[in-house]
Amino acid sequence: MNILITFIIMVVIGAAIGGMTNSLAIKMLFRPYKPVYIGKWRVPFTPGLIPKRRNEMAVQLGEMVVHHLITPESIQKKLTNSQFKTDVVSWIGESVDPIIDSDESIEAWLGKLHIPLTAENVENGIEKWIDQKYYRFKEQFRSQTIESTIPLNWQEKIEAAIPKAADFIAEKGEAYFDSPEGKRKVKVMIDDFLEGRGMLGNMLGMFLGNSSLSEKVQPEIIKFIKHNGTKEILRNLLKSEWEKLRDSKWEDVLKNVEDEDVLPTLKKSILEVVSVDKLMSTGLKEMLSPFKQRITGIIVPHVFDMSVKAVSQKIEVIMEKLHLQEVVREQVETFSVQRLEELVLGITSKELKMITYLGALLGGLIGLVQGAIVLFVA
Repeated sequence: MNILITFIIMVVIGAAIGGMTNSLAIKMLFRPYKPVYIGKWRVPFTPGLIPKRRNEMAVQLGEMVVHHLITPESIQKKLTNSQFKTDVVSWIGESVDPIIDSDESIEAWLGKLHIPLTAENVENGIEKWIDQKYYRFKEQFRSQTIESTIPLNWQEKIEAAIPKAADFIAEKGEAYFDSPEGKRKVKVMIDDFLEGRGMLGNMLGMFLGNSSLSEKVQPEIIKFIKHNGTKEILRNLLKSEWEKLRDSKWEDVLKNVEDEDVLPTLKKSILEVVSVDKLMSTGLKEMLSPFKQRITGIIVPHVFDMSVKAVSQKIEVIMEKLHLQEVVREQVETFSVQRLEELVLGITSKELKMITYLGALLGGLIGLVQGAIVLFVA
């Protein structure tokens, strides 16, 4: 009976020692938080391991995060993950829908985004852009020929349009001289001609009569215009003028053109076509609704792919600029020791308890072995 009690006592003592030493060792990782002094002598193992090595641990955590956890490869893998793309595109689509369906004007939405862009600002910007392009064009192409600056397909279209232009001029001329206005103009021209011929003109007028002469001349003019030879003359004339113009330099063409005459008209025409006031007052729903499916189904995924590609190519530079290692180190250094203890224990509390229990188990086994040795020795 005494032997059994001895075994039990030694097992209990061994278990208590094992459990207590492991528990103390775990606590000494954090406790005490600050050095303990007796006079000027610092008590060994104070402060605890983690408080003492917190700065080194912060540096090591920073390196571990940058080199092993959040690496360029891991981020690229996440960005190119199909599920990630689906989730992000869906989220962006849901965020874009209220904007597309909004009845507010473009100008109002720009105001919400704190973008100081009004119709007046846009028009001023367009006018400045026209000025820049106009003067840059004059400076860049003034010494070049029109042929060298106009695209070849434009030149081909102009040459192909010359016969049509000649026919158009002939048709308009025929219609004009066949109209009452044309007939009146012919009569006036004949009157002026006869009046300028003195007595001879008066004699012709008396014999033929002005009205009779204009009635005879006017059909002949129309017949002349309708003649194929006349149209051929027009075609050749237009072609010749085009060839001269094509071989001319821009400075020769523009030397008789005043900027003050061209620019205001050019600006007015472009602004009328753009209609900035109407555009800025248009509701987003009115403008974007017809393109809603294209925006959410094509444009958003395409923009996402382009963004991912751009970020992936620059991910190493971005991470270097972010200085993640320094961010982690500084953040850890700002943690109090109590906070670090809570973090570690919150993650490893079960495992640390198992270590304590394991110490007690090993201590109990050692006590059992010691009891057996004592028994045999005795």
